[in-house]
Amino acid sequence: MLIQDIQAFPIRIPSSNDPSVQAGVDDPDLSIPEDARHSVYSRFHETCVIRIESDEGLVGWGEGQSPVGARAIQAIIQDICGPLLKGTSPFSWEAVRYRLYNAMRERGHEAGFYPDALAGIDIAVFDLLGKATQLPVWKLLQGGFTCPIPLYVGISGQNVTTVQEQIRFLRHEEGYAAFKIHATQTDDDIVSVMIAAREEAGTSARIMLDLHGTRDVQGAIDLGEKLRDVNLYWLEAPCSAEDSLGHAEIREQIPTRLATGEWLRTVWTWKPLLDQRGCDVAMPDIARTGFVEGRRIATLCDAENLEVSPHVGGGGILATAASIHFSATLPRFTMMEHSHSGFQAKGLIASSYPEPKNGVFELPNEPGLGVTIDEDRLGLYNWTAC
Repeated sequence: MLIQDIQAFPIRIPSSNDPSVQAGVDDPDLSIPEDARHSVYSRFHETCVIRIESDEGLVGWGEGQSPVGARAIQAIIQDICGPLLKGTSPFSWEAVRYRLYNAMRERGHEAGFYPDALAGIDIAVFDLLGKATQLPVWKLLQGGFTCPIPLYVGISGQNVTTVQEQIRFLRHEEGYAAFKIHATQTDDDIVSVMIAAREEAGTSARIMLDLHGTRDVQGAIDLGEKLRDVNLYWLEAPCSAEDSLGHAEIREQIPTRLATGEWLRTVWTWKPLLDQRGCDVAMPDIARTGFVEGRRIATLCDAENLEVSPHVGGGGILATAASIHFSATLPRFTMMEHSHSGFQAKGLIASSYPEPKNGVFELPNEPGLGVTIDEDRLGLYNWTAC
């Protein structure tokens, strides 16, 4: 079996963005924050869906996560990866992937859209291999450490009332037992929100806080101390992503776990953070690493006795499914991120896919990822012509 064709589809699906994004420019497509520490967000769910077809007619689907600029991944696949991939065997994928990575290595592409494109191809190849062998990907990868896959759900943390309402619904109506609050406002406001979150969730629930890199080192340490009585399970992304030493210093000083790593795409970028003990919980994102590199990263984390909690963030339905399979391969897995509010919109391009129940995903048993992409629906959201 050889790879015959590869296509990339940048998609945009209307969605309601996290209200924590404070727009400084009223652009019809992007929400651009005034604060220089905040990331730019799309007003849509954006990602790049990748289709690989074999000479035997089997099709594998993948996703390179791209919350903004999905057409960049399409261009990379069309102009660079596609010509190198065609005619290769998916059963030699690790060797082929190594060649694809090396094709741009001396140009410094260890982050950003290029590895995201490789991750999407990687996911599609494993979906294809699963269909060829009639195995779900987690079995193909000899996983099965955890079943079912427990989830934590993200919540906007801009005010006390909204946080409590969301936790009340998600805990009692949907069965979630772990909640991550996204909050970037003043310390006093965050403390009030997190106290309210703990009161609503109860002492048995896990509560986490994601700062999205908005504090300096001392500011993160100070806030961590103020939140001591809340009993956070982790403090996430406290300072600038590039500052491994800063993360290590914060980790030494705060009375809780430190979680980070969603932006790190290779073992080479993970290694300095791990060497400096810059986190307690590692958060690789499978739609930025792919299965091959994600498992290499997980092996490093296992050697350092670190918990692994796969990041999903803005990833779509294929990234979510891939994360379920990846989670099952992790010996030190703790829980997987999930976007409850955005999940239905992400599934609009598929006719069937894994769905959570009572705060967990069961492991899929269908060959491949267990997602059936509806190509007609995919075409409705194709951004290529925009």
